[in-house]
Amino acid sequence: MTVKPLNADDAAAIAYLRSPIAVRERCGQLFELACADKLRYFRCDLSQLERVADYVIQITRESYPDLNVPFHSRWRHFEADGQPRLVNLEAKLDGLTPLEKAQAKFDLAIVSVLLDAGAGDRWQYIEPETGLVLRRSEGLAIASFHAFCQGIFSSDSQKPLQADAIGLQTLTEAALSEAFQVSSENPLIGIQGRLQLLQRLGETLQQHPTVFGSQSPRSGSLINYLLGQIRHGQLEASAVLSAVLFGFGDIWAGRLTVAGVNLGDVWVHSALPNDRPHSQLVPFHKLSQWLTYSLLEPLQALGLEITGLEALTGLPEYRNGGLCVDLGLLQIKDPIVLQQPQLPGSEAIVEWRALTVILLDRIAETMRQQLHLTATDLPLVKILQGGTWAAGRRIAAALRPNGSPPIQIESDGTVF
Repeated sequence: MTVKPLNADDAAAIAYLRSPIAVRERCGQLFELACADKLRYFRCDLSQLERVADYVIQITRESYPDLNVPFHSRWRHFEADGQPRLVNLEAKLDGLTPLEKAQAKFDLAIVSVLLDAGAGDRWQYIEPETGLVLRRSEGLAIASFHAFCQGIFSSDSQKPLQADAIGLQTLTEAALSEAFQVSSENPLIGIQGRLQLLQRLGETLQQHPTVFGSQSPRSGSLINYLLGQIRHGQLEASAVLSAVLFGFGDIWAGRLTVAGVNLGDVWVHSALPNDRPHSQLVPFHKLSQWLTYSLLEPLQALGLEITGLEALTGLPEYRNGGLCVDLGLLQIKDPIVLQQPQLPGSEAIVEWRALTVILLDRIAETMRQQLHLTATDLPLVKILQGGTWAAGRRIAAALRPNGSPPIQIESDGTVF
């Protein structure tokens, strides 16, 4: 297959839309419109900012009284209910080199994050070893953890702890459903979408030998690519995101493209000025940033220093967004948003997510002021963990019997 070279304008547009700078700038444009009450679906009430920050601080101190908060990442979910799953994983990896261990952890984090879209209200996972009943993100995490340990993403029975191109492409819906205990009585939203995402991941691994290797390509080989970008023992967080967006960009089906290049989690909003090419596009890259946050710890375990954490943004998903709605920072103007499920590409959801990105920055600034801490002391990735995600879940449980978000999303299993 011959790939047509990008012209300079298209290449620049793609690079911009794949950057956290673009996420903040485009979301910031919608935020300014919301503050002027010029959006159709939402308005902002910044008078609630201190109250929300107080609430998030309260929730954070319950779990982390000394404010020594770990990164918001998939690794926290693997620790659900205090079980020693990661200790058990280390035992399984015993005998591997530090780099090989990091590759396996990359493999695990990548497939687990890509399987982390909303599970729905009915699905649950019963952990065989403990009998624990787990739901939503923790359930998806633990199910994917055990699936990984069982080797369902590997094509090599002698090397089960990996996610390689052939193993992912030959993964079946039956195997994935069995691993996630899916049945008519225990339905998981978007199981086919999740399967297709992993199968496309397998195809993509083979299409990028410079990133994932040419011999037995696997997602964990991304770490080798990143090691080539280290400068003086340091690696920029935005460089990890760039590698994720470049390496995995082709897995997102049915999304917007520029010059045939898939943009991923990028959507249109008509309130933005249409004065130049692509000016109405709003990027989020939620799963890609969540994945980036989840890859930092294996990199740190190799002795690397991660710099520029604040370049990444908050995650515009239903817990953080729900927090803003449930505590009144965001007010819904059009009741249709609450009356029927919304598609991810609807302008209501684009507004909700964009405003959430900026409000997470504002919440973070307010929390630091109240706690007399700097962004270095309490970076956004820790505020998300401490934090806004947990607070969003808490207030949802207090307001609605099933703890569902205030706005229902018609998910295909690949966005939220």
